[in-house]
Amino acid sequence: MKTLTITQPWATLIAIGAKKIETRSWRANYRGQLAIHAAKTFPKDALSVCYDPRYAAALSGQSIQTGVVLATCRLADCRPTDELVARGLTEQEEAFGDFSAGCFGWLLEEVTLLANPVPAAGALGLWDWEGAL
Repeated sequence: MKTLTITQPWATLIAIGAKKIETRSWRANYRGQLAIHAAKTFPKDALSVCYDPRYAAALSGQSIQTGVVLATCRLADCRPTDELVARGLTEQEEAFGDFSAGCFGWLLEEVTLLANPVPAAGALGLWDWEGAL
């Protein structure tokens, strides 16, 4: 299954349905099933955003794990962020992504949180995960 490694807390925000657009500096040509992998590291600057009230509210009661596949979803589309901004974003979605010029929004649908996250090593870019759900 195609898989995307995402730094926490953004991986959990996707897994719980609070973040429906993943922003990247590169366009995805792939469409279809996608596993969401939480990166092994949790950098201090990423940890610090968890104290932002919007993040804290969305993450309340959530276990933030690293080095695991947390969820599956369907990558439905990929659009330049300027298109997405022009159509309008929720305040929460805007807070959880990088919608600056030149970035791309990966539109995620049908997100399913795994009851038992699966340990996995992770990789850069889209990678093929052979693990079992």
